[in-house]
Amino acid sequence: MTDAIKIDVWSDIACPWCYIGKRNLEKGLAETAADADAPQVEVVFHSYELAPDTPVHFEGSEIDFLAHHKGMPAEKVQEMLDRVTGVAAEAGLEYRFDLLKHTNTVKAHELLHFAKEHGRQPEMAERLMQAYFTEGRHLGRIDELVALAADAGLDPVVAREALETQEYLDAVRADQDQARAYGINGVPFFVIDGTYGVSGAQPPAAFAQIARQLWAERAAEGEAIPAAE
Repeated sequence: MTDAIKIDVWSDIACPWCYIGKRNLEKGLAETAADADAPQVEVVFHSYELAPDTPVHFEGSEIDFLAHHKGMPAEKVQEMLDRVTGVAAEAGLEYRFDLLKHTNTVKAHELLHFAKEHGRQPEMAERLMQAYFTEGRHLGRIDELVALAADAGLDPVVAREALETQEYLDAVRADQDQARAYGINGVPFFVIDGTYGVSGAQPPAAFAQIARQLWAERAAEGEAIPAAE
């Protein structure tokens, strides 16, 4: 039996292009699901902080943060947000930058690792990004993260303990170290089978093509291996 294709995704829950890239990846893989020999794919999310120096409680809007962080005029920042909101809408996502509460995301990344260990990482990643970009939830607060963990089907008591003790902080730092080793300096970034790197929120068709091509290559390799005598 052919092993599943592994796609490791480096992203930040505060990255608008990461949520778009996640949704496009899902759509691309869904396109292949009806294939006679549909590719089997395992997706794992990894931690990347776009702005690790962000305070947990940032006083100001997303425009205020980006204008300061990127050194851009507020008008240009608004244009940038309008553009990404339009691209998100094309992907089926309704971004609400007017509600968004900018915060430090390290605790959210710890929660993603907790969710991975308990078999609910895809659900947790979706819930975090949805809460951040469309609901204006404050993801720097442990109480808020615990509530979202429960939404994703995780035990809120165990999740709280993991966050309060920083049980998964080392795992977050290990992901960041691996990103540096790969030379990743922007997200989303997709590492496919530990060999191929794909940068940016590619369209669904691109992900479908990659999955089909790799799956076909694996099938051909399997057929080329002679049977044991």
